[in-house]
Amino acid sequence: MTISKPVNTALRRVPAWPLYIVGVLPGVWDFYLGLTGGLGAEPIKALEHELGRFALQLFIVVLAITPLRQLTGISLIKYRRALGLLVFFYVSVHLAVWLFLDVQDVGAIWKDILKRPYITIGMVGFALLIPLAITSNNKSIRRLGPLIWRKLHLLTYPAIMLGGVHFVWLRKGWQVEPMMYLLVIVLLLVRRVRFRWNRVAVKVR
Repeated sequence: MTISKPVNTALRRVPAWPLYIVGVLPGVWDFYLGLTGGLGAEPIKALEHELGRFALQLFIVVLAITPLRQLTGISLIKYRRALGLLVFFYVSVHLAVWLFLDVQDVGAIWKDILKRPYITIGMVGFALLIPLAITSNNKSIRRLGPLIWRKLHLLTYPAIMLGGVHFVWLRKGWQVEPMMYLLVIVLLLVRRVRFRWNRVAVKVR
């Protein structure tokens, strides 16, 4: 018996809904640190970056769920929707901190979006996440049909890639941490694309 069988059996007993509660706790903790001086001399900037980093970490976990199942047989599919919605939540809060606590100026916001490429990329990535979040429910699957719904959710790929590039560009220069995030994203995307390509090739045969 492979290890995946007892793991999957145990996971069947663990519902997905607690993730929505547990998943927001890191953000609450970050806000607490910001209010109590635990995020350094620039707490707003630090809070903004911590929220964005955690959103990207969650996004990578979402992208890794299918390769994990393919390689080990361990299935976390039942948690993917909750994790994906948490990604959208953290990206939204990350954006809100930038808009309302950092910039606080509508004119400056539009100027930054248009003139700073890393912000432009980040905003495009956020825009791609909106239809994914809106349709992350069973009603949307029934309304759109499984085929169209799956095609729509391929927006996950460009969205996470833009998130990785946004992080690299934001940090400026060739810093190790953002480059490692981007490398992991690229490797996961390559595997997902190769897997889909192989499935198409098998069907054609």
